[in-house]
Amino acid sequence: MKSWAPGGAAAGPIEITSASVRRGDVVQIGGRPCRVIDLIQLPGGAKRLRFESGETLTMHSRSRFVALRVMKRW
Repeated sequence: MKSWAPGGAAAGPIEITSASVRRGDVVQIGGRPCRVIDLIQLPGGAKRLRFESGETLTMHSRSRFVALRVMKRW
């Protein structure tokens, strides 16, 4: 994945789970970057992710992905 973020901010790869995923994370699925715009909590610790493209993905409690997250500058 390339380190891209709006406004030229730095972004770094991190491992995410259903417990740590956030809005704005960019997950690469099928070689295509997908930005998370909404999260819905599901039973058993799972979450349904909705992407800018309108697609959804259910992330189970044991799922692990690598995502890009914009680094906050202090």
